Amino acid sequence: MSLLIALLLQVGPDPMRGALPDDDLVRDRPPREAARSALAQEMLNPTTAWLERCLDQLAEDPARAHAMAQIRRSETSGADRVLANHCLGTAATELGLWEDARMAFIAAREETPTEESRTRARFATMAGNAALASGDAAGALGLLEMAESDARSAASAPLQALAAIDRARALVALGRSEEALAALGRATQLTPDNTEAWLLNATLLRRLDRLGLAQEAIERAASLAPGNPEIGLEAGVIAVLSGRDEAARESWQSVINLAPESPAAKTAQGYLTQLGPSEAAPDQEPPA
Repeated sequence: MSLLIALLLQVGPDPMRGALPDDDLVRDRPPREAARSALAQEMLNPTTAWLERCLDQLAEDPARAHAMAQIRRSETSGADRVLANHCLGTAATELGLWEDARMAFIAAREETPTEESRTRARFATMAGNAALASGDAAGALGLLEMAESDARSAASAPLQALAAIDRARALVALGRSEEALAALGRATQLTPDNTEAWLLNATLLRRLDRLGLAQEAIERAASLAPGNPEIGLEAGVIAVLSGRDEAARESWQSVINLAPESPAAKTAQGYLTQLGPSEAAPDQEPPA
């Protein structure tokens, strides 16, 4: 394997990147349907019907939903205002208005009763992701630390892990890789079956050239989600940097086979092209 290929692979697709406008983890954490259900159950407020209508509007016209939420927020207080800020923040993420989203989610958290720490943790996590998307990793870090504190108060391991994963993204953006590893380690302790945490852990370890540990982490991720193309892609990168070219070819080919039309498959094909044909396979005689 040439040094050029190794360098190209080092800066290849990176699930630690976060903070991108098209990153699902930034756009809507937790998933919209889960957020609806959780908020409806926890707020126990009949006006959650308005939130349903506002969130439904997002699919058709996010700008209209954004305007609806602004009006609602200016005319209400208490739980109604919390719900308005929730929809406003979600609409702002759809429109790429990251500062609007951050401020709306922060307001939603601050106006949620302190005893509802689970909901406060969700809003703080959403605000942190909006900050990451805007490029403010330092601001995101403070919000995500707040989210973890709220999640601990709620005794929610999944929410703690979610905030820890996103905190790791912020720490990576700030160049604090060792702290990011600790955050990801915390996430895997809290939720041992969290595929995302293991994948991100493997990626960061690979970037730090700790290939043996990266291999262990990617194997764990693969055991949890064997059909995930991003895992196959990262497994190939770790393999080729470890000098196991054939294993890399197998991983990348599996990505193409599993999801031939996906962006991961396109990247895998590019890596295979860079790596070139296998030297292990014997040349075949042409048919007579």
